[in-house]
Amino acid sequence: MTATLRFTLTRLTANYWFYPALFAIFGAVLAVGMIAIDSSGRAASLGEAEWFLPARPQGALTMLSVMAGSMITVAATVFSITVAAVAYASGNYGPRLLTNFMEDRGSQVSLATLIGSFVYAMVVLRAVRGEDETRVLAGALADPGAGAGSAQAALPGFVPQVSLGVAYLLTALCVAVLVYFLNHIPSSIRINIVLEGIGRRLLRQIDETFPHASDDVGPNASRGGIAVLARSVGYVQMIDFDRLVRAARKAGCVMALSVRTGDFVHPGLPLLEIRGALPDKLGEVLRDAFTIGPMRTPQQDLEFLIDELVEIGLRALSPGINDPFTAINALHWLGAATAELAARDLRRVVCKDDPADCPVVPHADDFDHYVKRGFGGLRSAVAASPIAAQVMLEAIENAARPIADPERLELLRHQGRLLGEQVRLALAGPDLAVVEERLAAFERSFAP
Repeated sequence: MTATLRFTLTRLTANYWFYPALFAIFGAVLAVGMIAIDSSGRAASLGEAEWFLPARPQGALTMLSVMAGSMITVAATVFSITVAAVAYASGNYGPRLLTNFMEDRGSQVSLATLIGSFVYAMVVLRAVRGEDETRVLAGALADPGAGAGSAQAALPGFVPQVSLGVAYLLTALCVAVLVYFLNHIPSSIRINIVLEGIGRRLLRQIDETFPHASDDVGPNASRGGIAVLARSVGYVQMIDFDRLVRAARKAGCVMALSVRTGDFVHPGLPLLEIRGALPDKLGEVLRDAFTIGPMRTPQQDLEFLIDELVEIGLRALSPGINDPFTAINALHWLGAATAELAARDLRRVVCKDDPADCPVVPHADDFDHYVKRGFGGLRSAVAASPIAAQVMLEAIENAARPIADPERLELLRHQGRLLGEQVRLALAGPDLAVVEERLAAFERSFAP
């Protein structure tokens, strides 16, 4: 599967309409299949079982009507609750978190199950024939005497008994889904759960983006060349590195990217630089490898997830909210991500088959960039909170423990010192004394 197809599928499933539409189609197909089984007479032996009580047309119509009406009503309620929860979470935690809630599979599948069951009930409802109506059975038209001894044949009209049994099972499933949903929504908007989801996703993406462990390797070196300029306005949402590699090898050239996923571009800005080929011949092919849209997405964009943690921390420490413990949780996950980045070779692997001779050089990603984006983004707000400042120093100290590279150690130590300078401007009295004591312990932990 190409990177473009994976990105398209990911964005397609990050909507509230995809799974409901898919389940609605499945519900209609399932209903037609069950009706075909009932119409063929293959389920006639079911009516002869002593434990099975076949339904009459009026009872089937009532049951299916109640099921269809209740499912669409509950689906509307579920959608209303979901929208209210998303509005609350994005308003309190930050608008960028809207993407996370739109991708929530629990809400999507809950709504889809109710919609699919509604469609199933409506299709089966159309097949039920009343006692005063002519039975429409393919088997009966071909052989009027077929199945005459069965309980189903003894009833006037036509009741798809198997289809009705499946409808009962779907009703039970919808009740279970509703119970799950009522527990899932309040749980999913708890700030600890939100932070855990962002943090774990960030750790997984770090592992996928930088799979090799090494703490003493510098970033990719740019090789220069003739620039290929952007022609669209927006954020780089995805870069199809496989397509770039194929184009570079076919043209026999080397490409050095000038942007990373998440960067904002407009006409006139370089997307990449080519050395060894004319950009005019490859320009459109190469531009197609960059998906540009109106907003950033978490795919391929570590900074997006780091920014979400920083945004939650900044909002929590704002004077209007003043919730340092939420900021502490954000700092813990940020510290874990920084520790992972510190232990990785931050050169993106583009050519997995031959990394040493790859014609595509990604834009440089260095440890300093991520540290400034994370801890640097929170520093000014953290400095005004004594407890948050101490936790940030602890998080930086813990992230530095497994690092052997002195350059990366110094970058983390520098962030702690900058925080100390900011604290001295924001705090005074006993609060400052407590943080100063922690700063002294921080410096001792970095001593050789």
